[in-house]
Amino acid sequence: MSETETQQESAQDQLAKTFEPGAIEARWYAHWEGQGLFRPARPDAQPFTIVNPPPNVTGSLHIGHALDNTLQDIVIRHERLKGKDALWVVGTDHAGIATQMVVERQLEANQDKRTNYTREQFVDKVWEWKAESGGTITRQLRRLGCSMDWSREQFTMDPHFTRAVVKVFVDLYNQGLIYRDKRLVNWDPKLKTAISDLEVETREVQGHFWRFRYPLADGVTLDSGADHIVVATTRPETMLADMAVAVHPDDERYKSVIGKHVVLPLTGRRIPIVADEHADPALGTGAVKITPGHDFNDFEVGKRAGIEARDMLNMLDAEARVVQTADGLIPAEFVGLDRFDARKAVVEALKGQGLLVPHVTKDKEGNEIEHDAEPRTIQTPYGDRGGVVIEPWLTDQWYVNAEFLARKPIEAVRSGRIEIVPKSWEKTFFNWMENIQPWCVSRQLWWGHRIPAWYDAEGKPYVAETEEEAQALAGNKPLTRDEDVLDTWFSSALWPFATLGWPDSTELVKRHYPNDLLVSGFDILFFWDARMAMQGLHFMDEVPWKRLYLHGLVRAADGQKMSKSKGNVVDPLGLIDKYGADALRFFMAAMESQGRDVKMDEKRVEGYRNFATKLWNAARFCQANGIGASATLAAPAATSAVNRWIVGEVVETVAALDQAMADLRFDAAANAIYHFVWDTFCDWYIELIKGSFDDETRAVAGWVLDQILVMLHPFMPFVTEELWHALGARDNELIVARWPAPQAGVDAAAKAEVEWLIALVSALRTAKNELGIAPGARLEAYLAEPSAQTAATIAANPAAIERLARLSAIHFAPAPAGAAMQIVAGDATLVVPLDGVIDIAAEKARLEKALAAAQKEAKALEGRLGNPSFVERAKPEAVEKARADHAHHSAEADRLAAALARLG
Repeated sequence: MSETETQQESAQDQLAKTFEPGAIEARWYAHWEGQGLFRPARPDAQPFTIVNPPPNVTGSLHIGHALDNTLQDIVIRHERLKGKDALWVVGTDHAGIATQMVVERQLEANQDKRTNYTREQFVDKVWEWKAESGGTITRQLRRLGCSMDWSREQFTMDPHFTRAVVKVFVDLYNQGLIYRDKRLVNWDPKLKTAISDLEVETREVQGHFWRFRYPLADGVTLDSGADHIVVATTRPETMLADMAVAVHPDDERYKSVIGKHVVLPLTGRRIPIVADEHADPALGTGAVKITPGHDFNDFEVGKRAGIEARDMLNMLDAEARVVQTADGLIPAEFVGLDRFDARKAVVEALKGQGLLVPHVTKDKEGNEIEHDAEPRTIQTPYGDRGGVVIEPWLTDQWYVNAEFLARKPIEAVRSGRIEIVPKSWEKTFFNWMENIQPWCVSRQLWWGHRIPAWYDAEGKPYVAETEEEAQALAGNKPLTRDEDVLDTWFSSALWPFATLGWPDSTELVKRHYPNDLLVSGFDILFFWDARMAMQGLHFMDEVPWKRLYLHGLVRAADGQKMSKSKGNVVDPLGLIDKYGADALRFFMAAMESQGRDVKMDEKRVEGYRNFATKLWNAARFCQANGIGASATLAAPAATSAVNRWIVGEVVETVAALDQAMADLRFDAAANAIYHFVWDTFCDWYIELIKGSFDDETRAVAGWVLDQILVMLHPFMPFVTEELWHALGARDNELIVARWPAPQAGVDAAAKAEVEWLIALVSALRTAKNELGIAPGARLEAYLAEPSAQTAATIAANPAAIERLARLSAIHFAPAPAGAAMQIVAGDATLVVPLDGVIDIAAEKARLEKALAAAQKEAKALEGRLGNPSFVERAKPEAVEKARADHAHHSAEADRLAAALARLG
């Protein structure tokens, strides 16, 4: 017996009473992967390709991964079911900084460190770590149910990928699009490497604003008579490398000294006073110290003032300690100090020379109090990995001409060759791409793609794919290899085509490039998405993907961003353990609404576990009543109204799902299948067919249940695959079944008839609940002048009306006098007498009392919400709760008023 037959025979036993997802999920995932069902295997079919944003090899599944990969899996399973040759490329990123940090921490735990090893020995240790611990997240993606082609799993440091990276670097260099330059970078003194602007997070830090006197040189004075200029700064230590003082060209206070000099305190360096609009007359003193080697704004001011980058002074080393500047003017007592220790020392030294201008405040009695500095909240850059304050640092690095490479992606989005969904992100995309800065791609690490550049004794670089080629370019002079590696995002920018075997012209490249869709968090739009567009269009002369879907972040229930420090991080694996992967996946889909952030809500995850249980129980009911696997893709022939109706409901649901998936409206797709399964099939169709299981009904019910399993499979793959086999022998697994093709339409007459019945039953149940009448109480109704259609519906469905509506009779005559409730169904208003059913007076009194209480609560909350002081000052969660309570009490008041109205 084959493995597939064994799986099917096992599943065809009577379904267990209780749905337990754990064992089902483990069994089916192993089966799918073992049978190679995730691989593209339809060479004659239309290809469909997506690539996963490669998670860091150091990573473990977080809630953002769960959202991102669930959406991708929904798409790929949907396209696979629709007959496409679907490929989902999977792999991990070598994550230069993150991985080096992990391995260094491992060494530190054993009282060891990286510098005890050669570069080659350390890199070997990283590979050892990857072999032992680098597969955590890929195992976890399997638990989520991701149907990725694991047979072609990629890694950005694989030999074929490295070959692509090296070729891209060399080609860009030879095209003049990669160059070496001396510029300011974001330097992480802890990691001792440059990092990207996008890897810097800004935090609010309580700091200070100091003011110092810079003496004017050559006996010059201001118009006010002062022999100095007062500058204000939040970083006094960098004054040791000041090269100018900038003032606004229109600032009357300083016009007379523009072009003159000051003598920089402590160093004695003569520096010019320059005119530059960067100096804001309204900020501080209007005079700004310029340290072009240690501030991004100052770098630009320095360049405008004619200072070449090579001449800008650097006063810090790689660990942010003070070093002597090129002119040798920093006093010896400052050299070697940490930057923050240097700050204190500089302030004390300037104060000692009488050059500190105190900040003056007044106490309650009006007495003046002098302080060294003014307290300020300062926006301070931190490295998102190293966790220390970033230092702008002047170094030689490799840069990509991003402005040139951005031109084609901009045109591709404008022309529609790349569609960004939701469209609202286009403005952000254009704004960044049209103002893009040179891309620093070198990193001072040991782990990563080594830059393919070699230098001769004079420092001239030779860029080539191999050392032998570089030697040939250099005329066989002795060469030294560049120590740096490439930014991780440089290699991952090649993901859509290098994963397919490029630079070789493989069949995979021809068939699967460009990709059809990229699903990405908006937070990596510029890290990764834009750079893929640059490299793909440059090297492949084609967009990397036709559509880019940007989803939001998963936030805590109160809307806050999740972080370990806040203690509000949610572990998706814990949710899977508790509720099953299907429930978590459905939650993600139902809550994902075109890029809006998703608020985590465990109760809703639990609710979707209940949804899976509801389907499970419906399948058990069908199984127990001889309803099993359908033998037809098209809808079976149906004569009864209820069967014709349910076939039409399937037709409408398939159309709604197809439209939602085409529009990438995951929430609308989930909503369509959820309501069809829960409301239409489980709550109504099964109730309507109970007790009338003829051959037609069994055939239709089995077919409908099959359609449900196929439509729901992309969202809930595990429970649907289990039920698919439980209902009968199958030729194949559900994962490779065919998407519904009912070959039927909507029967308007059947739809009208069944919807009338549903409206009648729903209205009666609601009314009974409102008036405290037992659900099983049998009542009589009167309908004086029914329309021909209503009369025919009532005549055709006496059993269903009695069983579901609990109406023993509907009389086509006026109702007798007395208390009664009115029930509306379609064009009919039925009157149901209540004499002898309930105590009318007592019920009115109960409803009036409850209505008054609900109205009082609603009014009180309305008053609170109408108070601007409460709305603006209360905690957001308190305001949100007040709104929710107001909505609840208002709805309750409406319900009670309707119940009273029924009693007349």
